[in-house]
Amino acid sequence: MLDVCLLGTGGMMPLTYRWLTSLMMKYNGKSILIDCGEGTQIAMREKGWSAKPIDVICFTHYHADHISGLPGLLLTMGNAERTEPLLLIGPKGLARVVNSLRVIAPELPFEIQFREISGDQEDFPFEGFQIRAFRVNHNVLCYGYTLTIPRAGRFDRDRALAQDIPLKLWSRLQKGETVEQDGRTFTPDMVLGDTRKGLKVMYCTDTRPTKSMEENAAGCDLLILEGMYGDMENYPKAREHRHMMMQEAARIAAAAQVPQLWLTHYSPAMPRPEEYLEDVRRIFPETVIARDGRSVELKFEEEIES
Repeated sequence: MLDVCLLGTGGMMPLTYRWLTSLMMKYNGKSILIDCGEGTQIAMREKGWSAKPIDVICFTHYHADHISGLPGLLLTMGNAERTEPLLLIGPKGLARVVNSLRVIAPELPFEIQFREISGDQEDFPFEGFQIRAFRVNHNVLCYGYTLTIPRAGRFDRDRALAQDIPLKLWSRLQKGETVEQDGRTFTPDMVLGDTRKGLKVMYCTDTRPTKSMEENAAGCDLLILEGMYGDMENYPKAREHRHMMMQEAARIAAAAQVPQLWLTHYSPAMPRPEEYLEDVRRIFPETVIARDGRSVELKFEEEIES
């Protein structure tokens, strides 16, 4: 099961009813944060989640509404007596930007590790899941992200017994290891069935529609995309500043045939984005005008069936 919470849905500046952009996901004891706009800590507390166990923070780009909440978040993590290293992932210049912000958070009881994204696309594997960064089209270097949880086939006990595979190797094979013992090579495919459907979420803001978004949206269980404007009169502004209309996000979701689309990163000049829902749902019926704190528990197929 993957827990997903859209902590903040605002763009450019926080409002009394809308924090700046941030997404948090939790899977198998790991916590992943994407972007950290002003108000992220408060939104996290409103959700009932803690900043201390965050393992990875990814940044789409370095405009203030996506990173201005970081210094305070780091201080909170330090005050909570965190000692484990924290991994940050982001575009080129990551260490320089973060260390500049740390002027007001210079002493922390944990190490910060930096991974700058290389090229137009890069994969970051972790135990049990993978994060992919892919370049999009904003007026500064900017990336979208997918989080993918692969799902191996079920362990087949009868096949393992029929092939005289030692019991002590079963667990290692089930985890995907290849093992050599007594002159024999044992591979996971000897005991695992067909690969099962995993889970995939894509998060992308501050961009014009791109082919990279279309390609990475394939197979997603949930798309979370920018809906900066809903009134088509703002289309020229969206093109000029390289943002996306709600309708454009809906077309990406429709083309990818995903189960659901959440819109986010609304312009502060759009106090009631719900006004455009009917128009957007004509393009993609499963569109949600997300509010701060929008959450879902995404389950594997076998969890749903049981």
